[in-house]
Amino acid sequence: MEYRKIGKNVGRCFQPVHRRSAIMFGALFLLIFTVGAQDVVMNEAAAQAEVLSSGDGFFSVVARGGFLGISLWLALAGLSVAGTHLIVDSFLKIRADRIISDSFVTSIRNALDENDVAKATQLCAAEPGPLSTILSAGFSNLSDEDAVGIAADLESEMLMQRVNYLNVVGNLAPMLGLLGTVQGMIMAFATLGTEAGAAKNAMLATNISQALYTTAAGLIIAVPALGFYSFFRNRATKIILSMEALTLELMKKVKRQKVEGQKSGDLP
Repeated sequence: MEYRKIGKNVGRCFQPVHRRSAIMFGALFLLIFTVGAQDVVMNEAAAQAEVLSSGDGFFSVVARGGFLGISLWLALAGLSVAGTHLIVDSFLKIRADRIISDSFVTSIRNALDENDVAKATQLCAAEPGPLSTILSAGFSNLSDEDAVGIAADLESEMLMQRVNYLNVVGNLAPMLGLLGTVQGMIMAFATLGTEAGAAKNAMLATNISQALYTTAAGLIIAVPALGFYSFFRNRATKIILSMEALTLELMKKVKRQKVEGQKSGDLP
């Protein structure tokens, strides 16, 4: 009987120990299960993010922009082509040796050396251009130098007509890039409320990259367009001033010849 009482007492002593062990094993099992579940969720999210980011090339980003994004990229491409065409065209047409031909100036000087203003006027009519227009205005209005300035202003406007489109390209491209940036940021913030985990990060990065792509494209188009606009504007202004100065010089020569002719006619 005493042995049975001793066994029962020992069993009662070990019962709290077994309960604590069971609780500890249960807590450990629950911890392992939770960590494993988190690993599974993270692996699935990473796999989904990998699928989303596997096609995050340039054309994939453009395609995910939707109708507005594709339209913006087409507009930027059109501005790029137009800007390149205007730059090449201005390099070919806005040149001093093309507008102020040395052979033409020489023929005009030879005609004036012969004291033949009518011949010089005929040469200007036979070879139309900015210089001939300004020279004709000067020869027709020897007593009014303002006519030369008016003709020079008109020729300057005509010469700068195509160059001004470069300014339009340079100002419009960043605005389109900014519109693409706004669209990308709207999509990025919309992703924050619809996606979760690594998939959210992947979609957020895709939308932000789309916004930065359009901004970079707009600036890449605008910077050279504005730079070449200033370059060609200064070149055109210099050419116009050279033509105006040449015309005033030839007008003074004609006036001097007339005065000398009048003096020689007054001599006995």
